[in-house]
Amino acid sequence: MNEQMEHTLRQKACQVRMGVIEGVYHAKSGHPGGSLSIADLLTYLYFQEMKVSPEDPKAAGRDRFVLSKGHCAPVLYSVLALKGFFPQEELSHLRHVGALLQGHPDMKHIPGVDMSTGSLGQGISAACGMALNAKLSKEDYRVYTVLGDGEIQEGQVWEASMFAAHHKLDNLCVIVDNNGLQIDGRVDDICSPGDIAQKFRAFGFHVISIDGHDFSQIEAAFAQARQTKGMPSAIIAKTIKGKDVSFMEDNGAWHGTAPNAEQYEIAMNDLKAVQEALEGPQA
Repeated sequence: MNEQMEHTLRQKACQVRMGVIEGVYHAKSGHPGGSLSIADLLTYLYFQEMKVSPEDPKAAGRDRFVLSKGHCAPVLYSVLALKGFFPQEELSHLRHVGALLQGHPDMKHIPGVDMSTGSLGQGISAACGMALNAKLSKEDYRVYTVLGDGEIQEGQVWEASMFAAHHKLDNLCVIVDNNGLQIDGRVDDICSPGDIAQKFRAFGFHVISIDGHDFSQIEAAFAQARQTKGMPSAIIAKTIKGKDVSFMEDNGAWHGTAPNAEQYEIAMNDLKAVQEALEGPQA
């Protein structure tokens, strides 16, 4: 990846994180921690990897994205707004009665949302169905889904994984947000999944482990997934929950808590500092 492209993606990811904070602050509820951890991954997906267009959100040949950890809707909404699927102003109406943006993704009303999600463990099954449909219909679109590392404690995740491998869904790419935290604490303390990469290998996936905040590694991983034939791919992305907001980083208390006015100012100042650093001379 060239420096200019990486710089542009980092700027966009910072804007996406700002949108997350705007949304949960005005909603007075929501899930900022796990939204911030996958901002880089979703920025790359929507601005580099996937074939999607706000001009035709339901195009038959578009790539599909399923946010299996649907509670992290704020980051999906933020990236969709930045991409142009709906106005940025909608973010400040998150979870308000009668507003476009609900607490979880809603495919019936929100442009750019391919699957309604929220009940953990189910999104990957929907993604498998989409990928199988592409195979049966001889379409060339790809399907991407993001799961939380706490979410993979759900049995349905592994049923879907067996299905994906059995049907050789090489057009499916599963991304695990491995930030190490879930609502009740450390994932390893609650119900450790053990070696996540080895588990997906055992279930028949081609596995790639990366730093989920390194755009060069993200680019290489998705390229490798596209080139893999005869089996689905899983990208295990090591991330930091609450990334780039000082008091939220690696702090499980921010799994599902909205900032108050003072915390909102601190969070936005943290992100503005990142933005200003990116706007300065490039290294």
